[in-house]
Amino acid sequence: MAINLLDFDAAGLTGLFAEHGERAFRARQVLRWLHRCGQADFADMTDLARSLREKLSTLAIISPPAIVADRLGEDGTRKFLFAVGGGNAVEAVFIPEVERGTLCISTQAGCALDCSFCATGKQGFNRNLSVGEIVGQLWQVRHALGAYSGREAAGERVISNVVLMGMGEPLANLDNVIVALRLLLDDNAYGLSRRRVTVSTSGLVPAIDRLREECPVALAVSLHAPNDRLRDELVPINRKYPLSSVLAACLRYLQRAPRDFVTFEYIMLDGVNDSDAQAHELLALLREVPCKLNLIPFNPFPGTSYRRSPATRIRRFAEILLSAGVVTTTRKTRGDDIAAACGQLAGQVHDRTQRTRQYAVHLVHSGLPQ
Repeated sequence: MAINLLDFDAAGLTGLFAEHGERAFRARQVLRWLHRCGQADFADMTDLARSLREKLSTLAIISPPAIVADRLGEDGTRKFLFAVGGGNAVEAVFIPEVERGTLCISTQAGCALDCSFCATGKQGFNRNLSVGEIVGQLWQVRHALGAYSGREAAGERVISNVVLMGMGEPLANLDNVIVALRLLLDDNAYGLSRRRVTVSTSGLVPAIDRLREECPVALAVSLHAPNDRLRDELVPINRKYPLSSVLAACLRYLQRAPRDFVTFEYIMLDGVNDSDAQAHELLALLREVPCKLNLIPFNPFPGTSYRRSPATRIRRFAEILLSAGVVTTTRKTRGDDIAAACGQLAGQVHDRTQRTRQYAVHLVHSGLPQ
């Protein structure tokens, strides 16, 4: 079977080239062709020896997931659907803003965590994405946005931020996510700053600790409740890793993090977690953790019973946090007309019924206790 070079970071590519008698600098050259130039044809990698180009054409392929749908929202948000085989498809979303462009990418086909307010979780779970499928979303979107056609050479960074907040729990696919993160940060690949790459997690504590040691980037934690009783209901993984253990892991993470705070995401659900009393409870919970709160108006999807908190209630909740000195923002809903807003990504997940067994397999493969 041909080797997909998008599956390798610099160390992996160097090792692969060494196995075939090639020097390390050749791996760096190919890495630049792949990611900085977006090149998919070995014949056009003009500074490589012809013999190496011919060798690569027999050994390897450059195979990102194919874009099967591309939808543009009224606000400029653009949602891409990628085929990842076996009847599965995942989504990525590009969000343009005045001073930056953010790409939200997926790490799994579906999600095993089954958070009650999330469309992805209701799709069930099929499998982890490979490194090439994760990074390939960025590779393909850069092509679609014209980033490889000279715009960045003129100083315009089309995608300035990448967030692993799409379909799936990134830290349940940690082996592949770490390799993908190293590519995002590598100056020979995408050259993003650690501050501009964010991993979002529901709170897999051992994986937070491992990410801290191996590739610390900006961290966002899906909190959504001020106490364990409610979070057990909204975010079932809380039953294994309760809030006290998650917050302790966040404090450990901050020792190595590129930012001096953790972002806590808090979805605003009408009559569920949005009262004044719950805002004060949240303040008490987070008093020891340097943080920023990101309030997210709930985005409905078919079959949900939740409703978005009214705008006046969201403002009041934010005012309580702000008055206590906690940096608090309310996320502007983007792309909801094309089901591209936070919590709406669903993609297409085939053979989704074995969530419990599949998730146990993922814990083993990620080095996490079951």
